[in-house]
Amino acid sequence: MSSLPKTILFSAVLIFSAALLAYTTRTPENWKLGVALYTFNPSSFEGELAKADSAGLKYVEGFTFGKSGPALGDTAIMNLSASGIKKLKAVVEKKGLRMESIYLVGGKSVSDWKKEFEVAKNFNVKYVTAEPPVHMWDSIDSLAGKYGVKVAIHNHWKGTSSYWHPDSVLAALKGHPNFAVCADLGHMPKSGINPVDALKKLKGHIIAVHLKDIAAYNDPKLVDVVVGTGVIDFPAVFKELESQNFDGYIIIERDRQEKPSNLPSVIQTVKYYKTTLGLK
Repeated sequence: MSSLPKTILFSAVLIFSAALLAYTTRTPENWKLGVALYTFNPSSFEGELAKADSAGLKYVEGFTFGKSGPALGDTAIMNLSASGIKKLKAVVEKKGLRMESIYLVGGKSVSDWKKEFEVAKNFNVKYVTAEPPVHMWDSIDSLAGKYGVKVAIHNHWKGTSSYWHPDSVLAALKGHPNFAVCADLGHMPKSGINPVDALKKLKGHIIAVHLKDIAAYNDPKLVDVVVGTGVIDFPAVFKELESQNFDGYIIIERDRQEKPSNLPSVIQTVKYYKTTLGLK
């Protein structure tokens, strides 16, 4: 019997295995780079989108406490009707942008959260970024399941957030299948947390990152600086994400409002990001 068929079969297996590995391995080319519209919050909703577009970005993250714009009476997005949200969604699509996440403020009651989940549903996002009250974990996890979205737990700094430490985030994830993580890198050093160490602890749960930098550790009064100009070791951050097979969202965000706008710093961040990762 000829060995040729076995040789061909073995070669086919090798080719298939290599193709499967290439398909399942996530690289920075797969990451979805975008910007939080809060970065441009002095502008109208359309103005925020225009700046995101000018920065060459495809993905945007909305925020429910933002103003909708003059055409809708500058009503806060969280208070818009379904038809109002539909109008904003059409503006996003007309710009050729994709809003696949939105930051929820939430509230003290389940009905407050349900109201904002309705907003998220009408925007057809894939996940919401939020800091749900500890005593409401079960209720908010149930709402997320009902609405078919993930809740990406976001962190502010010690003294203002229940999620300042990665261990607290892990506690929220336990037993809540609809919870995931949005790691805000710039807020971590304010509490003395090294972002790389935090990402290692949160491995397997991270679906999004808020990309921002800070000038020093252990100073909660500091406001962010342009990415790549502060204390965060971003090459190490990106290396860790790549080692985790991360394939989620990298959302640029500025808290500081620079004059005339944050657009130049966002463009600088995009350039730094691509240069550091060797992307075109």
